[in-house]
Amino acid sequence: MELLIPLFIIAIVVLFIAAKTIRIVPQATVLIIERLGKFDRLAASGLNILVPFLDRPRSVSWSGIRPGLTQIDLREQFTDLLPQPVITRDNVTIMVDSVIYWQITDPIKAVYEINDLVGSIIQLTITAMRNVIGELDLDHALSSRDTINSRLRVTLDEATHKWGVKVTRVELKNINPPEDVRITMEKQMTAERNRRAVVLQADGEKQAAITRAEGEKQAAITRAEGEKQAAILQAQGAAEARLTAAAAEAESIRHIAVGITGGQGNPAQYLIMMKYIESLREMAKSGNSKVIFMPVETSSVLSSIGAFKEVFGNQLPVEPIPPQRQPVIRG
Repeated sequence: MELLIPLFIIAIVVLFIAAKTIRIVPQATVLIIERLGKFDRLAASGLNILVPFLDRPRSVSWSGIRPGLTQIDLREQFTDLLPQPVITRDNVTIMVDSVIYWQITDPIKAVYEINDLVGSIIQLTITAMRNVIGELDLDHALSSRDTINSRLRVTLDEATHKWGVKVTRVELKNINPPEDVRITMEKQMTAERNRRAVVLQADGEKQAAITRAEGEKQAAITRAEGEKQAAILQAQGAAEARLTAAAAEAESIRHIAVGITGGQGNPAQYLIMMKYIESLREMAKSGNSKVIFMPVETSSVLSSIGAFKEVFGNQLPVEPIPPQRQPVIRG
């Protein structure tokens, strides 16, 4: 029993020394090992052996990180900033909240070059954000988020490079103007939308009127062309019909004249005679004519007295008239 107590004490001491000697570091993390308070080396991920009572890991105390943490995370991290008041160039106070993505590239600098790495990044971001947005009007600040993000990232990356930190991204989440400014902006946007709607409607009506006028113009041109072609075809048809009728009538008169006179007569004289007979027939039908005068030298007409009698019967006496007198019809 007396031997167990010393063995128990020795076992506890051995376990304590082993705990101080053996350190297992997770993946993507490192330990800064100090020997007698001075930097000695970096303990990478895996199994690491320390010299008891001489070597110890350096703990960090950054804002937002658990106090006394010895492991330094090498992965990309983010810091969410609370809404901060920022004054624009046109003296409008807006509330801006953002998020920063950063990564430790040199743990030694991150520990020894800056006291509070996370707090310094936050304060630097707020200052840079006020400087960048303070150069812009409210309208530009609301519409230029990508430009603001890019400028903030470049500014922070340059400032944190000596701390062994790389700022990968800066994103503005919300930009909130005052309530009265927001109401005014909404009214302005409504008026602008109404103006655009009126302009678009006017442009649409203009294009419709132009299209309609072009259609009516083309229709009128097409209709005029059609009427022109129809008139031309109609005139050509009428001309061809008259030519055909005249040729047929001339041929008919020629055959009749040849048949009557045996080929010795004049077709023109026959045509005149036929017209004259038709006129006498119309005069006889009227019932008012009593006497018809004819020139006596018209022997060919006198030879057709029989035809006159057949037309008028024996009611109309025919008297010869002196030469050079024109026919006179007495009613």
